[in-house]
Amino acid sequence: MNHKKLWLILSVLFLLEGTLLPWLVPVAWQTKVQVDPHFVLVIVLFIGLYINRHTALVYGLVFGMLHDFIYYSPMLGPVSFGMGLAGYLAGMLQGRIYSSIVISMIVIGLGNLFYDMAIYGLLRLFRVTHTNLEWVFLHQMLPSMLINLLFALAIYVPIRKLFEGLPVKQTEEME
Repeated sequence: MNHKKLWLILSVLFLLEGTLLPWLVPVAWQTKVQVDPHFVLVIVLFIGLYINRHTALVYGLVFGMLHDFIYYSPMLGPVSFGMGLAGYLAGMLQGRIYSSIVISMIVIGLGNLFYDMAIYGLLRLFRVTHTNLEWVFLHQMLPSMLINLLFALAIYVPIRKLFEGLPVKQTEEME
């Protein structure tokens, strides 16, 4: 597998996040919770876990900056920072812990929470938002994490096979 497939997968997911997925969330949910699928972040976390942290950092920064430019207008940089750092931190666990589906889902869940907390913290720091952390955590972060974990679980086997198709020599050279 070369990195052209990763760019294609991430580009398609990036387009789906902003176009098709907002229509799929039921209207009844939109009054009580705010579900934000971060499928690109899930793939970046998988890249960190199964390829390496530097590659995850680059993909996270690039696609995070695209999110900042296209979907999030209050500030430039928080999404890029959060996505890049979450991918890098997930990549720091590569080789240090046994890689199983349970560990991968825990890392992806914690990565999603870290990403959402980093964005909330930056927006709160610069006084862009005045929403209470408890409300944001219960009505925005947890439902988004659930959707992202369901997506990660659904694509776990194909993504792992795709990443295991990389030659070991190439991933060691990139480190």
